[in-house]
Amino acid sequence: MNPERAEIHLLAGHSKRLRQGHPWIFSNEIRMDEATKRLPKGTLATVIDAGGERLGVATFNPHSLIAGRLLSAAPDAAIDEAFFAVRLSRALALRAALYAGPHYRLIHAEADGLPGLVIDRYGDVLAVQLNSAGMESLVVQLTAALKHVLSPRAIVLRRDSGVRELEGLARAEAEIIGTLEGPVEIDESGVRFLADLGHGQKTGWYYDQRDNRDFVARLARDRRVLDLYCHTGGFALRAAVAGAADVLAIDSSQPALAFAERAAALNGVAARVRFEVADVFDWLAKTKAEHAGAFGLVIADPPAFAATRKTLPAGLKAYRKLTRLAVGCCAREAYLVIASCSHHVDQISFLEAVHAGLRDAGRVGRLIRIAGAGPDHPAHTALPESTYLKCAVLALD
Repeated sequence: MNPERAEIHLLAGHSKRLRQGHPWIFSNEIRMDEATKRLPKGTLATVIDAGGERLGVATFNPHSLIAGRLLSAAPDAAIDEAFFAVRLSRALALRAALYAGPHYRLIHAEADGLPGLVIDRYGDVLAVQLNSAGMESLVVQLTAALKHVLSPRAIVLRRDSGVRELEGLARAEAEIIGTLEGPVEIDESGVRFLADLGHGQKTGWYYDQRDNRDFVARLARDRRVLDLYCHTGGFALRAAVAGAADVLAIDSSQPALAFAERAAALNGVAARVRFEVADVFDWLAKTKAEHAGAFGLVIADPPAFAATRKTLPAGLKAYRKLTRLAVGCCAREAYLVIASCSHHVDQISFLEAVHAGLRDAGRVGRLIRIAGAGPDHPAHTALPESTYLKCAVLALD
């Protein structure tokens, strides 16, 4: 036993989910006496059931709905640099089997045994999202392990995610350990991209759509392409390099589009790609007559429309509306690609919203692909929330 480690005690009848492999412990499953409430957020604690059995070690935050996040089912496990090194090495071995180059998501939170932590690898630079109080409290051990296992040139600690507020953590500017000057370059299937790891959305790039970009690029040759919510040009530039006749890409972020424009020049396709700064819904409403039926491939990869369960009904309506408006830009026998990264939106509900949008537009489509994130974003088998991405590809009649 570890006499210095805090303890959290589960209420009677509330250990079943944990025993079955779920990595979270909710606050209403814990005996919240005054001593427990006073524990600092991010505390390492032994989890004990109502009968006194020790079930593992977790990080604990008395101020969060997800109060406990299990790190190990071994109650006496040392959560130190060596612990992180083992988890990192296991994750690294999986990615090395999947990818030829060092560009991928290295740690995908619970699925890789490190809840509250996301790490994306960009060659010799690592972008780290610290999304829980537990991971924030263990950052010294984590960074030491990263240096030992990977010897990175730079580690970028990102503390700007909105989920930190649910943990009672403040948002902050990125902290850079090591040397990083300017954006990093990514190679995806031979196409070059730029990512701003210190200020870009998430960690600066969306590796989760890699496989879907591979598929969609094969549909682009000789077609006019419209990429809505293009961010730094992932789908747009893959389409252009694959032989699209021309590409129009829309996003509300001027900084993101600036990186996309630079990447277009790097790939020699700047003459066939045009970028516009605009709110997508406003742009679609204002230009629907001008662009009606103009594109052979339309891609819509929006931010989460249903960020919480409360906003789910409004989110589903937004996916339906986006589908209807995007279809209005599609030529006959065009392809439509539409995605949702809202984990509150299940696949069936998402496809129902897309079907309703097609019906509203008076069009018929065949679903030729429905896919999620790539294998560097593994899912935790007891945590449906970890299968968040849905990307549908339709062939329109």
